[in-house]
Amino acid sequence: MRYYGFYDSPHGRILLVADGEGLSGVYFDRQKYRPSVDPEWRQDARHAPLRQATGELTEYFGGERTRFDTPLAPEGTPFQRLIWKAIRGVAYGETISYGELALRAGHSGSARAAGAATGRNPIGIIVPCHRIVGSNGDLTGYAGGLTRKRALLALESGNADMLSAA
Repeated sequence: MRYYGFYDSPHGRILLVADGEGLSGVYFDRQKYRPSVDPEWRQDARHAPLRQATGELTEYFGGERTRFDTPLAPEGTPFQRLIWKAIRGVAYGETISYGELALRAGHSGSARAAGAATGRNPIGIIVPCHRIVGSNGDLTGYAGGLTRKRALLALESGNADMLSAA
């Protein structure tokens, strides 16, 4: 069974999706690869992973949380899950390149493949793919949009100039 709920973030409405084990999706409205709510899914904001994710996102956007503890249940290929696990290791306020991400995931030289897997990350913010940047530091690709990526990085850096650019 799939459960879902919504979270109104400072950067738009977010669809939260979970199964019985953990959170399987965090999607901004109009995000690339955002699924449609299936009629068989049940809306239940009290479902434990959804409730926990909502609380943690509130703390994150309030500047009180730098790490998420919500149990996760992402669906993807073994390679994608390996990349998403490596993304979780990127610290709050840190950015790394896709090449560094591939290296950390044990696949040196696979920056493009790591980038493709990053783009399919179903659990944005909590699996912080916004912290992955181009090799020259440019903000490249973000399924939720570059404006949101810039805003999330600004929140984490405390850089008001970067936030105003978002």
